Amino acid sequence: MSTKKFKILSIDGGGIKGVFPAYLLMLIEAELEKRKDGKSKIYQHFNLITGTSTGGIVALALSFGIPAKEIYELYLNNAESIFGNKKSFFSQLFFASHRSGFLEKLIQNKFKEYNKGVDPRLKDCKTDVCIPIYDLVKGNPSVLKTPYHESFTRDFHIPAFQAAMATAAAPTYFNPYSNEYVDLNNIKKSFINKVDGGVMANNPTLVAFLEAVKAFNVDISDLEIFSIGTGHKNFTDINSRKKWGLYYWMRKNKRKRLIELFMQSQSQLVANYMSLLHKGIDRREEENFIYDRIDVELTEGSHLEMDECNKKLISNFAELAAIEYQYKRTKILKRHFY
Repeated sequence: MSTKKFKILSIDGGGIKGVFPAYLLMLIEAELEKRKDGKSKIYQHFNLITGTSTGGIVALALSFGIPAKEIYELYLNNAESIFGNKKSFFSQLFFASHRSGFLEKLIQNKFKEYNKGVDPRLKDCKTDVCIPIYDLVKGNPSVLKTPYHESFTRDFHIPAFQAAMATAAAPTYFNPYSNEYVDLNNIKKSFINKVDGGVMANNPTLVAFLEAVKAFNVDISDLEIFSIGTGHKNFTDINSRKKWGLYYWMRKNKRKRLIELFMQSQSQLVANYMSLLHKGIDRREEENFIYDRIDVELTEGSHLEMDECNKKLISNFAELAAIEYQYKRTKILKRHFY
């Protein structure tokens, strides 16, 4: 067995709740800066970073060396501009809740800032990444990847901001993402109707696990996985109701329950599978590989909508990451960063 570990960072989707992993990683980078060993950036500690939706934006930003503190502040200071002009309920019957133009320009400018003013492509990531999306053109899930395998020649031409917008195009919140680009062979390519990867991999940990085993040919025992959620609230309803129609699933109390349900259930399923792979049924086995997940169970009072724009509420939500970090700081730093 090799003594060299293959290290994976995985970040869940969740809209503005991306402040949770951003804040957590900000605290970790603050610790890393104290070491003075030249490895103060998150990407320097991982062979592969994966993220879905908001987690995909964070993953790509980290892969360019953008400090987690700047990512957190980007969310906090721009939530009102991204989500503040929500369309009326009647308009939402026909159109997505929000326009994506401001978010697109925000991400594009931030990525260019860390690439000498030029739009970086996926090939420019400083560590390998894999970003789940759903492709409405082909009608299948897809994972955008840096060229970490000889067969991966399709995606690395794609501008990184377009990959970020594709994975964050959550149904009903934003339109499917469409754009075009000129590839490295000077051929114009269409990049149209891409949807949030959360429809199939809101928790992308298993995606990265399989990429490591199959594309990087890593032995399972050599894996070291750090997975970060964006908060979960068990979706329950014990009422004996008769009205289970569209109003209940997409509007009642201004909650899009259907979106919550499929994203949360997918995240829970992957967490369960990873637990099974990690320590077996009933967690009776020794660790088959190193695996840690940080997430927080939300209550009615701490639950945050994916398109929340109240700066104080968002800031308070991010503080939950500080509490989790306080409990698990020593273990996380020792197992994944030191």
